[in-house]
Amino acid sequence: MWPFQAKTAPAVETKSLGDPTAELLELFGAISSGSSIGNAEALTVPAVSAAVRLISEAVASLDVKIKRKVGDTEIDAPDHPAFNLLTRQANDWTSGFELIRDLVGSALTKDSGGLAYVTKVNGEPREIIAYRDSIITVDFDDVTNEPKYRVSGQPVQSGNIVHLRGPFSRSPLSMAKDAIAAAKAMERYSNALWTNSAKPGGYIKVKKQVGDSGAMKMLAAWKAAYSGAANAGKTGILWDESEFVQMAMTSVDGEFTASRTFQILEIARAFRVPPGMLYELTRNTWSNSEQQAKEFISYSLIPWIRCLEAALNRALFTDAERTEYRVLLDLDDTSQADLTARSTAISTLITAKVLNANEARSWLDMPPRVGGEVFENPAIDVSKPANDNNPTPKEAAVGK
Repeated sequence: MWPFQAKTAPAVETKSLGDPTAELLELFGAISSGSSIGNAEALTVPAVSAAVRLISEAVASLDVKIKRKVGDTEIDAPDHPAFNLLTRQANDWTSGFELIRDLVGSALTKDSGGLAYVTKVNGEPREIIAYRDSIITVDFDDVTNEPKYRVSGQPVQSGNIVHLRGPFSRSPLSMAKDAIAAAKAMERYSNALWTNSAKPGGYIKVKKQVGDSGAMKMLAAWKAAYSGAANAGKTGILWDESEFVQMAMTSVDGEFTASRTFQILEIARAFRVPPGMLYELTRNTWSNSEQQAKEFISYSLIPWIRCLEAALNRALFTDAERTEYRVLLDLDDTSQADLTARSTAISTLITAKVLNANEARSWLDMPPRVGGEVFENPAIDVSKPANDNNPTPKEAAVGK
């Protein structure tokens, strides 16, 4: 019986105020989100959608490996059933990339986190399905905080659920709703300003009554004489003590632009994303852009990666397997864009005999070569004898 059979559509869950979700309580005003903006509307703020896509797609782009512990070392285990689910197809309609991207994206935007159900046969994972919102629900024990899961109202084992959630059991989007709502309000104001309150470049001020027909004739004559690129730079002539007044941006308008920029910084702080990666380049330079990329990996990506690895380990392996197998999201590929730095690092590790040539070649997706298993320093040629500083016979003869 479902959910233990694969590819069987779940029954549609009927939502009820008898057992309301947080979304229903917020909808009917029982609780307040602290702002008037919902998740779907929050994602229409470009900085928010950019931050969510940046983190989720960066995590999903990493090389996924299944590692197996053999003695004191770890080796790749591509034969484990979980490997194909995470690297190829999680199910018939979802790729492994899409699954990981959507799990991280849900954890960034929903307090319930990213949830997916793992169909297993004889303990082996056969598919992973991320159902629509509210199909998978979770409650936490009041004492131990142990999660209890239901799929379409039916209880399921926690070992069948991939559950990725943010710190404090809240999503970054939820915790930053006030800042996002302010950014959205400014966006609406800016749209209304340019749609309904467009300001002219200037106006002609006259001291005597000219009437409607006189004003229209004056405006037509002025535009004919001085409007357009062909008339740029001409000297204007006004009569009857008329005066042309140039319209300029006020200090309030300037502060509005700065405030919109500040809200981008607030959203960047909420998601722990460098502002430059949201294309707020006001203070970006060549040097700090590189530093921001490193901080993005260390302080934004790695915490989500470690949480996702733990969530996948809980759901894809049995208790016995977890002592032997683990999921690894490999960060090595994040340095491939900087070929010089990557080459220098590989050369240094080979020279220090930390890596052998074949291990380094595997980093570059190259096949092993004969003799590449030896740990050696290529800068030292052991085939030549060391210099004993004694002169050769020819040098000795010349010296005489």
